[in-house]
Amino acid sequence: MKRVVLSVLVFFCVVSLFAQNEVGAVDPMEIGASNPNQGLELKEISVDKFEMEGYWTSHISPDDGYTTTRLFTGAPAGKEPLQEEDQFQISERYVLGTRVDFIHRGYTSIYFRPQHPIPIEGITKTVSVWVAGRNFRHELYLQIRDFLGRDFELYIGRLDFPGWKKLTVAIPPPADDGKNGVVQRDYHYFNNMGIMVTGLMIKADPWETYGSYYVYFDDMRAVTDLFTESNRDADDMPDAW
Repeated sequence: MKRVVLSVLVFFCVVSLFAQNEVGAVDPMEIGASNPNQGLELKEISVDKFEMEGYWTSHISPDDGYTTTRLFTGAPAGKEPLQEEDQFQISERYVLGTRVDFIHRGYTSIYFRPQHPIPIEGITKTVSVWVAGRNFRHELYLQIRDFLGRDFELYIGRLDFPGWKKLTVAIPPPADDGKNGVVQRDYHYFNNMGIMVTGLMIKADPWETYGSYYVYFDDMRAVTDLFTESNRDADDMPDAW
């Protein structure tokens, strides 16, 4: 009898710990790229609000379909403004919408590109974006370029949900040698660091590549550590000659 009671207690303890890991809030300090001084100036900043007409374009292979991208008036209802936006009353009017018309079923990808790569200050921990994916099983990826100029694609999530949803991806830390993986800084220099956002990509589910597909984006943000950015030596010499 004692063995049965002990087994039940152990089972409930394990279930409780699992539930805490699944349901508990994610601590930004525990995910994303690392920094020797991380957390001293951890801040959520705006990457792009999708407010500038013509800044983002879309593309799909002409063998698979064609796309149309434009701005629409609207915003996710659950989005909270950043402190600076609330203080200076920065208005947000638009979201980016894309219509994809598929020619046939099959494996294909839809690309969304800004006119120029968008740099993010500091050491980026996470990147988030609001998406209305229309409850399709397509998968969204973030495309970035690291400090060494190498391109990566990071899985954000599947778009099988109705309405708007904020999706977040953690930027993985580099390997122990500091040269492989997503590298955001060189410890020799402190005047250049971080990553750049080069685009978004949707990998389409081949069973749902028919007819017209609509997707909307709004308010891309990053949680980044700005400690080094705020503590640079003003009298340091630039190595740009």
